[in-house]
Amino acid sequence: MKKLQKESAKRVRIAIFRSNRYIYGQIINDSDRRTLIAASDIKQKKGNRIERAFAAGEKLGEAARAKGITKVWFDRGSYRYHGRIKAFAEGARKAGLEF
Repeated sequence: MKKLQKESAKRVRIAIFRSNRYIYGQIINDSDRRTLIAASDIKQKKGNRIERAFAAGEKLGEAARAKGITKVWFDRGSYRYHGRIKAFAEGARKAGLEF
């Protein structure tokens, strides 16, 4: 728990939620308890679920870069780093986020 507190004091985090149909990501500032940016693949119609997750990660990364956020830590919760979670992270990395 102490590591989590130290990390959140330094950086904002990307929290991921995955439902059966969609994936959601948000950048959260834990010290202020505010969501800064959010993105999902709900409105995307083209591609399979992996491609849509990658595009949502890119969208989140681009919005973060526009606000001056470059370094985050990736909070995948209880999800394995596989499939849509991995695609979302790769999309965010491609957009320029470091984690």
